[in-house]
Amino acid sequence: MDPIGPKSMFTRSRSCNSTTSSINSNNNGGSHRSKLSRTFHKVINFRNSDNKHGMVACVFPSQHKFECYNPNPDPKFKHKAILEALLAKIFASVTSIKAAYAELQMAQNPYNNDAIQAADEAIVEQLRALSELKRKFLKKELDLSPQVTLMLAEIQEQQSLMRTYEITIKKLESDVETKDSMIVSFHKQFKDCVEINKSLEKKLNASGPLYVFDNLKLSRLNVSHFIEVLHKALRSVRSFVKLMVKEMELANWDLNEAAKAIESKALFIKESHRCFAFESFVCKTMLQSFNLFDYGVNKELNPKKPDPEQCFIEFKRLKSVNPRSILALNPNSLLGKFMRAKYFDLVHAKMECSFFGNLNQRKIVTSGGFPDSGFFTAFAEMAKRFWMLHRLGLSMVEPVSVFEVKRNCRFSEVYMENVSEESLFSGEINDGNVDIRVVFTVVPGFKIGKTVIQSQVYLSPVITPPVSR
Repeated sequence: MDPIGPKSMFTRSRSCNSTTSSINSNNNGGSHRSKLSRTFHKVINFRNSDNKHGMVACVFPSQHKFECYNPNPDPKFKHKAILEALLAKIFASVTSIKAAYAELQMAQNPYNNDAIQAADEAIVEQLRALSELKRKFLKKELDLSPQVTLMLAEIQEQQSLMRTYEITIKKLESDVETKDSMIVSFHKQFKDCVEINKSLEKKLNASGPLYVFDNLKLSRLNVSHFIEVLHKALRSVRSFVKLMVKEMELANWDLNEAAKAIESKALFIKESHRCFAFESFVCKTMLQSFNLFDYGVNKELNPKKPDPEQCFIEFKRLKSVNPRSILALNPNSLLGKFMRAKYFDLVHAKMECSFFGNLNQRKIVTSGGFPDSGFFTAFAEMAKRFWMLHRLGLSMVEPVSVFEVKRNCRFSEVYMENVSEESLFSGEINDGNVDIRVVFTVVPGFKIGKTVIQSQVYLSPVITPPVSR
């Protein structure tokens, strides 16, 4: 007998056509339904279909297609339907095994003994079912109802897929929780690092007890002691400049214009090098009149040189004193006058108003008080260190003086130190002579007798065209 063709499979009856059209409409409009709900809908349509008067039964395999089976089918057609049902059942069992295996993996971490046993039993059960199907198939004892088997296999497959999706969701949720805990841990580590950095910065910037000077006698004072105090003063300058730049940014200042106002002819290799202009302004202001015995406080034309021993005693006393207590106890002392004068020179009234919205700090400083702000605290600490540096300089046997390198001077390693990290070399570029010149002085240098403490300068290469012959 010839195989059943499409024409013999379909009967032109109104019932079959209406059923087919109903199913097609369900398939087209079922985009908003899950595959499981569509499967139940197919079963209901199948059971509700009228199978009288030569009507045919419509069966829907898992591929979302349908075939119409005659109640009295050809044996070949029936055998084909049974094989299709068998394959559907095998695929459903494989899908169930995959879902159970996924549950088994999920139960490993964290370890869940009950879930592991349940997943193991599910795998064994499906393997037994497959083994039984194999046995019946080989012995030709398959007794399957194609229609019911296809529907049940579809339902089993969808349920297994749902279990797999649920496991995947749990796995993703577990991963999200792990990532969240890692983020929290990293945030804590970051905060700890910030606190450690602040603590280290505070230790570096603090005037500190300077234990080396506790038992030091005046006769043993040398240049290395001066350099140590100078380095602490420069650290306080960088700390204050960092705070000042932060206030500028909060006040919406144009940092390029601010740097240009200090060094109009400077061309910075990097944007971060603008801070050198601010450091230059602060250092030059704080070291102004450093060569005078009274540091320019009393405005005397010929101030007398103070006693070196008294200056050294004052230095040792100030190294562990808080600037706030100095102004509170004696606001009209030389150090108090020095702080007020340098604050007015360094912080213009317009700058202070721009930073804080008023001139309250200026009024408090004028009256001899100590403004309760981090900005003035940083300034007062810096001013105290420069005053200590001046007192230490007056305590030394050899005179101490400050020198500044002029713009466009050639770089000399004896008197200068390059403040930027970039290396600059003299040489020839395109047959042109390259010379390293000073753009501006960041930190003035010192001379102690015949000893030179290098000035820190910002450099720039100058290219001169070759001379034509």
